[in-house]
Amino acid sequence: MSEVITAVDAVDVRFPTSRELDGSDAMNPEPDYSAAYVTIRTSGDDEGYGLAFTVGRGNDVQVAAVRALAPLVVGLPVADVLGDLRAFSERLTGDSQLRWLGPHKGVMHMAAGAVLNAAWDLYARREGKPLWRLLADMSPEQLVGLVDFRYLRDALTPEEALDLLRRARPGREQRQRDLVARGYPAYTTTPGWLGYTDEKLVRLAREAVADGFDLIKLKVGADQAADLRRMALARSAVGPDIRIAIDANQAWGVGQAVGRLTSLAPYEPYWIEEPTSPDDVLGHAAIRRAVAPIKVATGEHCHNQVMFKQLLQAQAIDILQLDATRVAGVNENIAILLLAAKFGVPVCPHAGGVGLCEMVQHLAMFDYLAVSGTTQGRVIEYVDHLHQHFVDPVVIRDGRYVTPEGPGVGARMRPESVTAYTYPGGPQWQPGR
Repeated sequence: MSEVITAVDAVDVRFPTSRELDGSDAMNPEPDYSAAYVTIRTSGDDEGYGLAFTVGRGNDVQVAAVRALAPLVVGLPVADVLGDLRAFSERLTGDSQLRWLGPHKGVMHMAAGAVLNAAWDLYARREGKPLWRLLADMSPEQLVGLVDFRYLRDALTPEEALDLLRRARPGREQRQRDLVARGYPAYTTTPGWLGYTDEKLVRLAREAVADGFDLIKLKVGADQAADLRRMALARSAVGPDIRIAIDANQAWGVGQAVGRLTSLAPYEPYWIEEPTSPDDVLGHAAIRRAVAPIKVATGEHCHNQVMFKQLLQAQAIDILQLDATRVAGVNENIAILLLAAKFGVPVCPHAGGVGLCEMVQHLAMFDYLAVSGTTQGRVIEYVDHLHQHFVDPVVIRDGRYVTPEGPGVGARMRPESVTAYTYPGGPQWQPGR
């Protein structure tokens, strides 16, 4: 009898980060970093792990969405799923009844991504490879075959994607040696959470520079006077040669963003992240024209590859910030990386939430090896929170991600952490904790 998928489990795992205001920003002042944690189980006793990131109560609906997808998955032959992950992706995102809740956006799309990433994790574990190596070892034809080009052909054709991948192949072996030896550039948001005191901001900013980071990020957007004060403190703390990015987390309207950024310009912010609604493509384009040379970055809340296509076509962004769990998994992120390469826009992935650093590093490293062929102007976000709960936690050395070697996509959590932080019954959520 052939091996089949026997279960798709979803667990509500939450961490009480609101107690110390870790993760606080203009739109999420008291977040509890959380994960709808997914495990695919097979009749052969193999498992694959994925997750969708939320900041607390959103986990209720995210876990329910994953469970709604389980009937589409349980009973499928494992060989069929892993042998055609594009077809599996289309099965998850194309159900005629569930997709009415999207299509290709929101809770159901993120749930599909969590399940699909778990399938990729199962595949990578069987191959004994980290995801970045598994993808980089694929041929251009195999990679293009993973992408749904239906809505992309006006911006990127399969033939163009093949050409991009083929042109990136020369020098890949040397790039891989360099990647393993030196790692991938990182920046840190650890100093910049909006709820931190001025003293904590200054201390953490100086520590970040001492740890080798040449780019830090501050949250802005709640109060103009506070933004100016905190930016001045950070600039004084790190000096003129360290780049400081800022992140408004969607707090402003278009005109307001231009005004607020004009006031912050003397402190030379490197980029402004999510200056307005993440759905407002033309708004981002208008802000970008008005505030140059400050760069405009967005992507962590972009629903799907179509939105990224439009942002690139409209010349609305200088930095593309894909996320490992916002869109429908690895397949769609490959499409987004190909789009960015076509338009010559650097990818600086969003990370920092539960498991996001662990997962997204694989996509950035794959991009370097097989798609863009460069790390110039590229960094991965890093936040020093919650890594101890993962079986293969990220490692940062001298401001760079150390290349992971463990098999999988990086999403596997420690069983004891899942037990302790399961909401609401886990011991970490009981009264008095």
